[in-house]
Amino acid sequence: MTGAVRRILMTTDAVGGVWIYSTTLARALAASGYHVTLVTMGPKPSPSRLAEIADLFPHVGLIITDTALEWMDPEGEDAKRAGELLLRIATQLRPDLIHLNGFREASLPWPVPVVVVAHSCVTSWWQACRGGQPDDARWLQYRQAVSAGLRAADVWVAPTESFRRTISGLYQPMTRGRVIHNGIDAVARGAVGKRDIVLASGRIWDEAKNIAAVAAVAPRLPWRVQIAGPLQEPDTAPNTPPAAVDWLGELSRADLLERMQRAAIYVAPARYEPFGLGVLEAASAGCALVLSDIPTLRELWEDAAEFVPPDDADRLAQILGTLCRDDARRRCLQRAATQRAATYSIGRTLARYRDLYQHVLAPSLASTQEVFA
Repeated sequence: MTGAVRRILMTTDAVGGVWIYSTTLARALAASGYHVTLVTMGPKPSPSRLAEIADLFPHVGLIITDTALEWMDPEGEDAKRAGELLLRIATQLRPDLIHLNGFREASLPWPVPVVVVAHSCVTSWWQACRGGQPDDARWLQYRQAVSAGLRAADVWVAPTESFRRTISGLYQPMTRGRVIHNGIDAVARGAVGKRDIVLASGRIWDEAKNIAAVAAVAPRLPWRVQIAGPLQEPDTAPNTPPAAVDWLGELSRADLLERMQRAAIYVAPARYEPFGLGVLEAASAGCALVLSDIPTLRELWEDAAEFVPPDDADRLAQILGTLCRDDARRRCLQRAATQRAATYSIGRTLARYRDLYQHVLAPSLASTQEVFA
């Protein structure tokens, strides 16, 4: 990196894949000379999540807040407090650039350029999982906040071209948006080799992940099916897992990666998946992929996976059963997935973001120090 070291304030959350995305990117940015501070939004990271990124410190800063995530606060009841807190943090840290992994806060009066990354949104989730758009007044407020954030950002990013088009169609932002694929460090292949296991991961009640479809076809498969993730929603009565499924519970990322190293097949019949870091990790770990036939996953994994309509249980059972029995086809898909996964490396993602940051920062380099003086 040429010139002065750049300071990045990056928001994150510990609820889903944004945590893995942001901590992986922050680690790579820090290693290449940036000063990055992560600011959490929403529920506080669990001790296990923090333990997983212990090696980041002191190279990356971390500020934990209790501010509400925009999709958990559609009416914006916490928006004013969250905005004031973030602006105070920015005044203290004097960043050169704001990298937001959400939409609403882009509308704040930031004194430096703002990059917004569109990881997901309720409107597109609703469209994919339930059809149409939510007509509740509170979600109208949410949609207005997302639209305002996209308009306010200096540039916005989507992880796939398919999702960029979705966001553009729903919110009509003033700029076209950039596509930067998410990236990970390569997952090491397991020393014990592949076993006769079909693996899935996700919350069973999550309509988007559609994990219930995997549990439903498990009795029809010749191999055992393992599912990593919680069995019931918080504050609900415990569920009894089906006998045909090995429920692994909520695993740490390290434990889940170890399971991926052992599993021969990874299945993700999602109705909604703007990118799918779990799919990428499974592919990097050498799993044959069986994925839902939706535009984002087709874009990323065409010719490197088997595809099935997300609500076609018979087809899902047929494809999984065939792969369990067909060693040659399964190994071919394992090789294809691993090779494709290598193209979605954190190194490539880092290079794209560095280019984007330089482009966004170029007009403001002369005035940045004056703004915070």
